[in-house]
Amino acid sequence: MNKWLFLILELIAIASAFLGMIIVLMMMYVIVKEITRIKIQKNKKRRTRNMSNQAKEGVTFNDVFMFFIAVPLVLLWVGFAGAVIYVGLGNSQVLESIESYTTLIAILGGPALLIIKDALDVWKQEQAEKTAFYKTKAQSVIDFNASVLQQAQDIESNEQIQDHKERK
Repeated sequence: MNKWLFLILELIAIASAFLGMIIVLMMMYVIVKEITRIKIQKNKKRRTRNMSNQAKEGVTFNDVFMFFIAVPLVLLWVGFAGAVIYVGLGNSQVLESIESYTTLIAILGGPALLIIKDALDVWKQEQAEKTAFYKTKAQSVIDFNASVLQQAQDIESNEQIQDHKERK
């Protein structure tokens, strides 16, 4: 059973190395693309083109980092921990060398937990921004309705004043 577990670990290591090469190539591609985009923007003279390019949201380094490094790291951590628990429940040899497995889980878990914490912080910030937006929107609707009612009241008051002046 240990041979299978080491084979699985070797395959995971090979897959991680391959994924790392892909990540490095993707980062280099994004950097080269950004440099060429900056050079192209410098050559453009029209202001409207620059403004429309600034309004577009592009792929950032953080997006590439999250999708190619952070997500696979967290999935690898959770998957490996689950595999150790699953195999360890049925195999006493795994339980004998559990310290090495928990060390590996801890090594993967440190960055994975930081990534999860940061992702949750970003999510909390987005939720706070949404809440603030809806509060502002609700207050705007309330203010608008109050001003419409006030305007209607002012119009009716002015009509009554005009009627009184005409009757005199």
